Amino acid sequence: MANLKAISDLPLEQHNIEIQRNRQAWAQKPQLRAVYRDFYRQIAARINPEVAGPVVELGSGMGCIKEIIPQCVTTDLFPNPWLDRQENCYELNFADGAISHLLLFDVWHHLRYPGTALREFHRVLAPGGRLILFEPAASWIGRMVYHFFHHEPVAVRDPITWDAPVGFVAADADYYAAQGSASRLFWWGEGHNHLTGWRLHEVRPLVSFDYFATGGFSGPPLGGRLLHSLMRGLDMITRPFPRMFAARLLVVLEKDKT
Repeated sequence: MANLKAISDLPLEQHNIEIQRNRQAWAQKPQLRAVYRDFYRQIAARINPEVAGPVVELGSGMGCIKEIIPQCVTTDLFPNPWLDRQENCYELNFADGAISHLLLFDVWHHLRYPGTALREFHRVLAPGGRLILFEPAASWIGRMVYHFFHHEPVAVRDPITWDAPVGFVAADADYYAAQGSASRLFWWGEGHNHLTGWRLHEVRPLVSFDYFATGGFSGPPLGGRLLHSLMRGLDMITRPFPRMFAARLLVVLEKDKT
C-alpha cells in the first residue's frame, strides 16, 4: 500500500527499476503472459487500419506488445535495448499528425498532468487517429485488490491536476501514480468536459478474475491452470456487473477528423 505523497517521493528512475523487476516476473509466470496476451489482443482489435501512420506504444516497459502487434513502435522514458526509441509523453518526437494510433498500457495513471499529455497526444495523432488506454478499473473489487495488494495508490478521492503549471517542461516529469485516474475521468465521467477535439469512442470495463489470480507482476500466483480455468468461468458469471467486479478498463479516444 502507498499514498500519493509516498509515491511522489520516489525518483523517476523507479519506473525503470520496476521494468527490470517485471521482466523477471514475466519470465517466471506463464499464466501472467497468457492473460496479458489476451489483453494485447483486445487492444489490437481496436486498431483502425483505415488510418494511415505508425502504431506507437508509449511506456512500453518490456516491449511485449510486439508479440501480438509486431508492427508497433515501442518506446519508453528509459532507453533499453529491446525498445525502438526513447520518448516522453509530455514532449513527443513525432511530427504533427504523423501517428495513426497511440497505445498506453498502464501508463495513463502515471501521468501527473493528464491534460498536458492529452494535448500532446492530440498533436501527433492523425485526424481519426486513436488513443487506446488499458488501465486498472476502479470497480468495487478492483479498488479493494489494488489498494491492498499493489504498491501504487488508487487515489479515487484525491484531486486530479489536469494541467501542468506554467513553466513546466517534459524533463520535470516525476514519479507519480493514481490507479483510479482513468476510471474517474473516462468511466465515471469526471473528465468528459475536458475532451474538446476528441470523441470518446469506447469505454469498456473488463472483468478478469483470471488476471487477479496471476498475482500480477508483484504478487504470488494464486494457483495453477485448474484455478485459472475456474477464474475464467467466474469471469463469465460476473461479466454483467462491471461496476462491482471489473479488473481492467479499456478506453478508446478518437481524434476529431476536422
